[in-house]
Amino acid sequence: MKRLWIIVFLAGLGLAARAQSPLLISEVLYQPVSGEAEYVELYNAGDTALELADYRIVRVLHDTLAGHYPLPSHTVEPHGYVVLSKDVESVGRCFRVPYPSRLVECRLPAFPNEGGSVVLAWSDSTVADRLDYSPSMHSRLLRNRAGVSLERRRFDRPAAEASNWFSASSTSGYGTPGYANSQSTEWLVEESAFELRSTLVSPDGDGYQDVLTVDYRMDDASLAARVEVYDGRGRRVRRLLNDALLGAAGQLDWDGRDDNGGTLPRGQYVLLITVYDTAGTRQTLRRTVALVD
Repeated sequence: MKRLWIIVFLAGLGLAARAQSPLLISEVLYQPVSGEAEYVELYNAGDTALELADYRIVRVLHDTLAGHYPLPSHTVEPHGYVVLSKDVESVGRCFRVPYPSRLVECRLPAFPNEGGSVVLAWSDSTVADRLDYSPSMHSRLLRNRAGVSLERRRFDRPAAEASNWFSASSTSGYGTPGYANSQSTEWLVEESAFELRSTLVSPDGDGYQDVLTVDYRMDDASLAARVEVYDGRGRRVRRLLNDALLGAAGQLDWDGRDDNGGTLPRGQYVLLITVYDTAGTRQTLRRTVALVD
């Protein structure tokens, strides 16, 4: 692949910066194994759903705006991931993909193996996030970087910091498309720390599954959490826990109603569990439930 450095000038190209975007670059496979496709993973760090079509990937060649790559319509859930690739079947062949619905096939610019940039912009061309990558960001222990993605370690640190990126772990298969990065430093609890007794809630007063119960058990009793319920359109409808100290163990209940005690329509809902420590490190867990008759 020819050497290509993608350089974005904030002045003169109409790519001015603005308020921080909730959609961030999370992971990049710029050097796939021979015959397979590159991918770019994005993460919605916000508390509301985003429309992917409001963004695009920008390519700049030799100090000149060389093209925009509009993104298709797709809902990115709060604290959820989306993976962009020109061949989503290739991603599935090379990596474990627990959430296939998060793979989106679209046109992307070529990402040079020698180093370059991944630029995410809003539809008006203002820069939302930017990664300037190079092979030196990978682990020095790697003999072959082909098929190994670069993962972002923290979302509260800029993508521009080279130290905020590292090779995906070997135990993850060298890539984590569509789910939490293996090199994240934000993990405070295991996924199993919060367990649903059922994925259904039927608040009809018949005594069967009228309440959804979440059991939790913490290794660190000093952690606090916020637990909220979102509907299928990404709107918060209920807050079950608001910045409360969890303790070693406990349970939370949801009766299928909103914050005002009103009846919610039947459908899919998401429990968004944000756990954090005294240093401000946060981890977000998601649980999908169904409100049924």
